[in-house]
Amino acid sequence: MAQQHEIRLAWETFLLKGQAPQGISQSIASSWQRSRKLGVAVERGEAPLAGEPEVFRRRSQNAMLLTAARPALQRSSLFLAEASSMMVLSDPGGFIIETAGDPRIVDQGRRNHLEVGGNWEEGAIGTNAIGTALAEGRAVRILGAEHFCEDVQRWACAATPVRYPRDGELLGVVDISGPAQTFNPQSLALAVAISREMEASLDRALKLEHDVLWRYSVAKRSIWLSEEMLLVDSRGSLVHALDGSQPQTLPGAIRAVVRTTPEARWANGFRQQFPNANLEVVKNEGQAIGCVVVLHRSRSRLPAPALRIASNPSVGFDQILGDSAAIQEARERARKLAANTLSILIEGETGVGKELFARAIKGAGPNAEGPFVPVNCGGIPHDLIASELFGYAKGAFTGADEHGRAGKIEKASGGVLCLDEIGEMPLDLQAYLLRVLEDRMVYRIGEHEGRTVDIQILSMTNRSLGAEMEAGRFRRDLYHRIAGARVRIPPLRERGDDILLLAELFATAAADKLGRVPVTFSTDAAALMMAYRWPGNVRELRNVVETTVALAESGLIEADDLPDEVRTPTPGSDRSNDEQPPPVAGDLREAERQAILAQVRDCDGNLTQAARRLGIARSTLYLRLAKYGRRPALTS
Repeated sequence: MAQQHEIRLAWETFLLKGQAPQGISQSIASSWQRSRKLGVAVERGEAPLAGEPEVFRRRSQNAMLLTAARPALQRSSLFLAEASSMMVLSDPGGFIIETAGDPRIVDQGRRNHLEVGGNWEEGAIGTNAIGTALAEGRAVRILGAEHFCEDVQRWACAATPVRYPRDGELLGVVDISGPAQTFNPQSLALAVAISREMEASLDRALKLEHDVLWRYSVAKRSIWLSEEMLLVDSRGSLVHALDGSQPQTLPGAIRAVVRTTPEARWANGFRQQFPNANLEVVKNEGQAIGCVVVLHRSRSRLPAPALRIASNPSVGFDQILGDSAAIQEARERARKLAANTLSILIEGETGVGKELFARAIKGAGPNAEGPFVPVNCGGIPHDLIASELFGYAKGAFTGADEHGRAGKIEKASGGVLCLDEIGEMPLDLQAYLLRVLEDRMVYRIGEHEGRTVDIQILSMTNRSLGAEMEAGRFRRDLYHRIAGARVRIPPLRERGDDILLLAELFATAAADKLGRVPVTFSTDAAALMMAYRWPGNVRELRNVVETTVALAESGLIEADDLPDEVRTPTPGSDRSNDEQPPPVAGDLREAERQAILAQVRDCDGNLTQAARRLGIARSTLYLRLAKYGRRPALTS
């Protein structure tokens, strides 16, 4: 209680002076400052409460999250029944979609709208475990007087984010709340355990979905033998592209169709992208888990997106855009290595553009005219990957094609075999792949005669294969076969102004696709985009820009138009702080301001040109203009 008294005094001092005194954690101090900046009144005693239509919409949008949380919610109704605590589940926007636990505490929560329909973002109700966990992207505990709003200080809460296991996308927050005076110190550990349980459940469900999708496509393959097929899961992510289709060119609009459109209208949404394609929704136990999109080769006038996917085009290094030193170094290293047929390991986080580099290496190398055959080692079910890689003989197994079938390795002969997520290849198959690489001979399943292949291997991974070898999950001899040379692709957060360069390009393309006027970014929006860490890298940036452009009501993207996760980056994510000059005082500061504004005027608002004249980074210029209260559109 003594500590709570000290925190209460610190809170009162902060309200009076605007600065958190010593002794308060940096996390709480930062959250109080955000709450004040967002205009939250300390007298506010209730979170905003949505009506039934919005509750229904939010719960429907987050059905997958609710399903994963259901076992924990049911247990909470039992083991928290007499524990003076409740479990709260919110969506990524801090909107509560379910509660369970001690009925008395659940009832007490209604006083502050800590109930289904309540919005507990920091901007709505100030510092609290749900909102602060969302703002900081990590597990937090907020006790009593640490809350920003006075009436909410009767609560103690512990919350942690729930993320999608494959790409780290924020799905929501698990929170354990109760009266401050009786709160269990183990509540944070409980919230984290529930979150991990939910993430594991989501991962199992995803693997099951992908397995069902694969089996469905195999069963249908004989019908669409000569066609291109895309397997799309229930989140709109490409599971696989059969026969040479290019995953990275799948339009972002397709993901938006699956995520925002009822399953009954998927077909219409897809046909806007692929007018000549067929779509079949795949269900498991009556629930839509994805779909198969068939792109017909026989139709000569496919729309541009489908044509790009079907034609397996070459990519040049000039199509790998970016001016940062990090991307230039990676691009130049890859360009030099492309001159020979070395096996190259391309390393980088998810979404950095590893396959784009692989295609550029192939296009600039000796095998430029040969096939490019991508294989997602982590996306093919274990019982199918052998037949996919090595092929099979006539009658090799039940359901096999009566003529047999060449595998991916055989199809790549004379060209490049691109092994995506090589670190996820099952250990028992690694020995077979090693033998192929050593002997340049492939044996189809069910055959005893080998077939000679001439292939270059380009492998890609977002894992540390060194750690995988130490853990015994990856063969050291195979590693040395595939890593004749290595190329590391830098994450977007290390690429500085490339963030804005790429954002402009994606925005222009998205506006053109929608038949809209060119779209630009305000200075504040640009500064936020530079500060965000982009865990999903270029892929995430493209999705954010395309979605923002689609929802924009004017040709200027403001800060409020950006998604919540971009507008509230986690502490320490603002890389641009290192680029700012040290603070100056008095006349010098005014002289700096006048010089910067004069250059912007002289360049007619072209911020790139103005930054070049001033000799500073473009991101620094945006931050300076935002500080001066100027909001020019971002131009190049």
